[in-house]
Order: sequence, then C-alpha cells, then structure tokens
Amino acid sequence: MRSIAVIGAGYWGPNLVRNFRNSPAWDLVAVCDLDETRARKVVGTRSTVEVETSVERLLARDDLDAVAIATPARTHAPLALAAFEAGKHVLVEKPLADNAETAALMVSAAAAADRVLMIDHTYCYTPAVRHIQQVIASGELGEILYVDSTRINLGLVQPDVDVFWDLAPHDLSILDFVLPGGLDPITVSASGADPLGAGKACVGYLTMPLASGGIAHINVNWLSPTKIRQMVVGGSRRTLVWDDLNPQQRIAIHDRGVDLGTQAADARQRAAVTVSYRMGDITVPALPETEALAGMAAEFAAAIEERRAPRTDGTAGLRVLSVLEAVSTSLVTGRAVAPTAHAATSAEELVA
Repeated sequence: MRSIAVIGAGYWGPNLVRNFRNSPAWDLVAVCDLDETRARKVVGTRSTVEVETSVERLLARDDLDAVAIATPARTHAPLALAAFEAGKHVLVEKPLADNAETAALMVSAAAAADRVLMIDHTYCYTPAVRHIQQVIASGELGEILYVDSTRINLGLVQPDVDVFWDLAPHDLSILDFVLPGGLDPITVSASGADPLGAGKACVGYLTMPLASGGIAHINVNWLSPTKIRQMVVGGSRRTLVWDDLNPQQRIAIHDRGVDLGTQAADARQRAAVTVSYRMGDITVPALPETEALAGMAAEFAAAIEERRAPRTDGTAGLRVLSVLEAVSTSLVTGRAVAPTAHAATSAEELVA
C-alpha cells in the first residue's frame, strides 16, 4: 500500500478524498488546502487523516509517495513540478494545465524525475468507455468511419471558459482513450454561437478529420432544454451507440448499415446503382456498475507499482489540451487549425 495526499478540498477534491480513502491500494495520509476549515470538513471530525495548509511542508514529508492535485488549472503546473522535485508521483485533475506549452513541461519533468504523471480523465474509467475501447481494439466495428458525439444540457454557463472548454474535454478524452493511436486529428474546425450575449460561445460544433481516415464531430451546448449524453461510433462492419443516460442500455452494437463490400469501386458506377443496406441484430452487452474514480485510483497505483505509463498519462492530457487550443484559434480565425500535438506527442518537440 502506498501513501497519498490530496491537494485541494474544493469542488472535486472531496471525490478524490473519498475514493483514495476507500481504495485498498492507497493510504490517504493528508488533505492540503489553504482553507483549513474547508479541509477539516472534507476529512471529517473522527478521521486520522491529517490536515495541512502548506504545500511545502506536505511535499517535504518522507512518508508520502504521491499527491493528487485538485486545484485551479493555472496552479497545476507549479504544484506538479514541485512534487516531481520532491520525488512524488502526481495525479492531476483535468485539464492537465491551462495551456499546452506548460503541460509539455510537466510531461518532460515527470520523465526526467522518473515519476508517474496521470491525468484524471474520469470517463475513461467507466465500464462503458472501457468496453467501447475493447470493442474498437478487437476490430469488431471494423475501420472507424465516423464518430458523432452530443453533450448538451441546460446550463451551467461558466464564468471563465466557453462551452468547448467546459464540456468538450470529456468527449476529447474519451476519443483519445478509445481510438487506436489516441487523439490525433489532422485539423480542428470549430464554430460557435453566443445567443445569450455572454461574451463566449454557448453553443458549439467541432469537426476533426482523423489521421485514420475517419471524421469526428462533437456538439456541445449550454442552452438545450433536454440533457443528452450520446456517442455514435460508426465502423465499416458495425456501429456502436453509447447513451450514458440510459442505464438499461448504455451500449448497443448494431450489425446494420451500408454494406461497403458490395459497393462499386468506381464513383460513377456507385452513383448509378442502389446503395446496399445491411439490417442485422442489435447486441446490448451487460456492464457492471462500478465507480469510475475507484478504477482511476487503482490504475494510478498499478502504474506506479508496475513502473509503466497509466492508461491516461500526461501525454493524453497534452493531446486534449492541444485540440482545445486549436478550437479556440479556429473560432477566432474561422479556419481549420492543426493541433500542436498532431502527429507527435513528444514534450521535447513541443517546447523546442
């Protein structure tokens, strides 16, 4: 069992505290926050978990193996770099940093210190997303032709970020996890609207041609009266539909679609013939109901113990950040933008 402390007792910190406290792989020894009262409330009155208000004192402890950072994004890099300097492994709440350049420095520092850097892309540890990754990797869907993801609801309009930075990181981290080779779009094209006059995009559409030849489309929206969390992954053999709000049928695999094998090779011939459709069965796999953060905590411990990169490592967080920055540039310029991490996730190349 390894020891860990959580830095940050605000919005997300209590969730990390609860899961590391309950994990058989971890001994939660401390919670650190500038607000001692808030930290003590998270820890509880009868807990043996210590409360700390100084990051410097926390990192100086020789009985501490790792820290989990749940603080504002602008503080992630300074805290992580200090932790690596102190010889600690680091888990960081998303986003990895507030910009890709700083995130690249974090990836480099982790490698130099021979420490694990993990990003808490929580959705990637849900049973549904892990099953999607396995189905795609098995080849059951065939070649991935398209991904269509919808994440819309009414609110909450964020004061500091637009709808892309608020909602799209979930979809981008999922795509990075399930697609072979990770998230590696050739370009990113984004369009947004601000019907509220909030000074930022409240409705957004993101399109990415993928290096594999397929295309991904993400729709995010703060203004929808209905809440939808759905992703469709279309393959050359089968299509997978994930509805995160349907506990009875979160995933359905459809053996139906256009039968590509019977289509004419020549474009003129294809236009002259009737499209052939395949109408097969729908398979609904049984999925366990487990908490994603518990799986995340277990993966962090396993990566340290096995001296390997975690499933959502620092470069995964860097790829997502690179796409988000490309989204922002595309919104301003009205053009397709190549992410800085396209075709390579080397931190050395990004900071060179």
